[in-house]
Amino acid sequence: MVKPAIIIIGAIPVIFAILIAIPLITKSEIPFSAVNTNDIIELEYTKYHLKKISFGVTERFEAQKSEILVIQNNGDIRYTVTEEGIMTPDKFSNLDKEKMKKLTALIKETGFMSIPSESFPVQDGVEEYQKSSLKVILNREVKQIHWSEQSVTEKFVPPIITIVESELDQIIAQLIE
Repeated sequence: MVKPAIIIIGAIPVIFAILIAIPLITKSEIPFSAVNTNDIIELEYTKYHLKKISFGVTERFEAQKSEILVIQNNGDIRYTVTEEGIMTPDKFSNLDKEKMKKLTALIKETGFMSIPSESFPVQDGVEEYQKSSLKVILNREVKQIHWSEQSVTEKFVPPIITIVESELDQIIAQLIE
C-alpha cells in the first residue's frame, strides 16, 4: 500500500503546475501591459491582386485590384479601392480605443518591428496571386514589409505577419459590410 507521505510529496509538483497553468490559460491572447498612452502608431496596409499579362514576347504582373487601408493613431480609418484602374470613393470610419490598443499590443508584444525585411519571391508558373505590404510607424520607428501569399512562394511567411494581416483583413471586412 502506498504511504500517505509519498502521495503528499507527489501532489506538491502537481499543485504548483496547476497554480502556474491557471493564469496562463485564463489570460487574453495578447497582453496589453506594454502598451502605454504615449505610443504613437500608424499603419498602412496594401493588398494587390496581381494577374500575369502577356504582351507576346514579354510578360508582367498587373494589379487587377488594389486595396489600401490607412489607420491613424487616433483610430481614423481610410479605405481606398482601385479596381481595373477605376477608383471607388474612399470609405472612412473609426476604430475604438480597445481595437487600437489590441493592434498596438500585437505590433509591440510580438516583435513585429524586428522582423527582417526580406523578399518573398513568387514561384515560376504562377498566373495570379495576392501581394501585400504593411508599413508601420511605431513611436517614430518605421518598418515596411512586403510579402506574397504563402501558396505562391517557397519562403516561409512568418506567422506574426499572417496574424497581423488577418486582423487588418477583419477591419476591411467590417468596412465593406
